[in-house]
Amino acid sequence: MLPDHLQVIDFNKKLKSWYLENHRPLPWRKTSDPYKIWLSEIILQQTRVAQGTPYYEKFLINYPTVFDLAKADEKDVLRLWQGLGYYSRARNMHYTARQIVDEFEGRFPETADKLSKLKGLGNYTAAAIASFAFGEAVAAIDGNVYRVMSRLFGIQSDMLSNEGKKEFAALAKELVSHEDPATYNQAMIEFGAIQCVPVSPDCEVCPFTYMCYAYAFNLQSKFPVKVKKLTVRQRHLNYFIIQKGDMLAMQERKGRDIWKGLYDFYMIESKESEVLPDVFIDDDLVGRLFTAGQVREVPKSYLHLLTHQRLNVRFWWVKIFENKEFELPPTLAFYTKEEVEILPKPILIDTVLKEENYL
Repeated sequence: MLPDHLQVIDFNKKLKSWYLENHRPLPWRKTSDPYKIWLSEIILQQTRVAQGTPYYEKFLINYPTVFDLAKADEKDVLRLWQGLGYYSRARNMHYTARQIVDEFEGRFPETADKLSKLKGLGNYTAAAIASFAFGEAVAAIDGNVYRVMSRLFGIQSDMLSNEGKKEFAALAKELVSHEDPATYNQAMIEFGAIQCVPVSPDCEVCPFTYMCYAYAFNLQSKFPVKVKKLTVRQRHLNYFIIQKGDMLAMQERKGRDIWKGLYDFYMIESKESEVLPDVFIDDDLVGRLFTAGQVREVPKSYLHLLTHQRLNVRFWWVKIFENKEFELPPTLAFYTKEEVEILPKPILIDTVLKEENYL
């Protein structure tokens, strides 16, 4: 059942009071600039606040306005993003910055509906910008808000189902403050982030225990309901780091790729983890490497976790003999150490090069 008008007023009053007393002084909360708010929201998608804050500050130093970001080279944007993962966020952000400059003269649309039509802006991000920057009375519903609403009001529909999304949206529309939607949305998000946390919330200091369905029935761990299970794909990647002098052979990832626009090494994917490079001897490039250089195994194997993938990765370092000419396939090119350092790379590649004392 949806709360009545008086219940909503009481809820908003207590929520705002809690927020004013407990919220964290995060830098993007001190502005109504839609560019800065947008930047923070894109960076914080699937990224913890502690990890994302330094990136937010670096981006504002390098690209203080949407015009600066629009003029940037995509490689520079990806290089600055390195370490955050989900690189499509950075590519979409760069694309959207150009769209805002070219189509809207650098002015952000002021409603959630119009903002949601921009690339990379889902319903939550669009609502957050519209309410924080422009005061639109629209609810921003992220994972934290789903959790808070489901626990307080006992919503037992699957939050990932169409039915569940409609139920949450209807409740959120009733709860949102029309007088101060920006503070309301910030408060709901913050309440889920630091008070109504996923595991072992401290319910004894919660201002809503008197009305909380989950607290009343000791069901905090059961909400929100998510029926759909995430399928994680196991992959085995084998990289060959080809070195000639101080140069390394690298390739730009292209096509529909999670690392599109980033640079890595020659790679062969196998069905299982391989411990010796000899199994790839039939590969033309690898076969030539065995006669053209000295092959050594990088002793450490790596596990790299993505949302839908579990990457098991091994590396072999190949130093081409000084007196040998070695022709690379057209997808690869040699880069100097200085060039390698500034190329945008998956964090895994950057980590290996640093651990191997190349960078």
